[in-house]
Amino acid sequence: MKKSVLLGALTVAGLAAGAAAAGTIDDVKARGKLNCGVTTGLVGFAAPDSNGEWKGFDVALCRAVAAAVLGDGNAVEFVPTTGKTRFTALASGEVDMLARNTTWTFSRDVDLKFEFVGVNYYDGQGFMVPKALGVSSAKELDGATVCIQTGTTTELNLADFFRANNISYEPVPIETNAEAQQQYLAGACDVYTTDASGLAATRATFEAPGDHVLLPEIISKEPLGPLVRHGDNEWADVVRWTLNALISAEEYGITSANIDEMSAGTNNPEINRILGTEGTLGEMLGLDNQWAMRAIKVGGNFGEVFAQNIGESTPIGLARGLNAQWTEGGLLYSPPFR
Repeated sequence: MKKSVLLGALTVAGLAAGAAAAGTIDDVKARGKLNCGVTTGLVGFAAPDSNGEWKGFDVALCRAVAAAVLGDGNAVEFVPTTGKTRFTALASGEVDMLARNTTWTFSRDVDLKFEFVGVNYYDGQGFMVPKALGVSSAKELDGATVCIQTGTTTELNLADFFRANNISYEPVPIETNAEAQQQYLAGACDVYTTDASGLAATRATFEAPGDHVLLPEIISKEPLGPLVRHGDNEWADVVRWTLNALISAEEYGITSANIDEMSAGTNNPEINRILGTEGTLGEMLGLDNQWAMRAIKVGGNFGEVFAQNIGESTPIGLARGLNAQWTEGGLLYSPPFR
């Protein structure tokens, strides 16, 4: 088993090295389309609507990158991936980037040869149970059956938590969030565990969401963010600074409503550099000077994207919490545009 895991990691790392050498930004420009790896369907983060159009918090980042590079936020092919298939899809070059609630860890960064270009959601693993189970703490789950997505950090965290608390569980392996939801509602497992944001998104789709509770324990750190292949620094810079542009836009009050007015020039040099009316930051990325303006305009700044897809006014109802700007007590902080 250890040998197969090692060989799998080596295969992914080898694929990543080969694909990165090609120069992703040139491939994307030549293709005229961004291939973006997303989840198979998690409402609020990445899921097709009734018309088949992909929408969500992670989808918005894919569209922002496409707008920055290609001038069109719709020039995206969304490629659904599971916890098992996502890394092979990226390493092989099937997708140009992943934006699908993936946790930044040491081994994924160093051993699998991927580059996480930032964090777009600070999360932690939680537990959801039916209210009828009568449980108020994860420490009361001794002997429970637990729906768990394979090939994820969630799987490892679960084992650590139960071992540390000297309690046992029976895993019910699942591949996708849709399968987890089906199994959980059918009573095949007592508990569903994944990132707390994912639990909130899943519960929001239930016919009776009030019949299910999220337990208070958050048992891990799950910094979720977009990733690309190691060794393709030019492409990593594009994705990284597109995310930073959305974060900085919120900090400086650049919105989808006022961006055209601000693009005419302001008395704030940082805003002017972001929107391309001063400096040559676009040229440094191999893009034109309006790249960030397009990225922000297609879906709004980070705060707008959050509010529209997963915020407190949506069925998912997530508070900003750690994902607030650094000026508001959160962890969001972009390096300067200069």
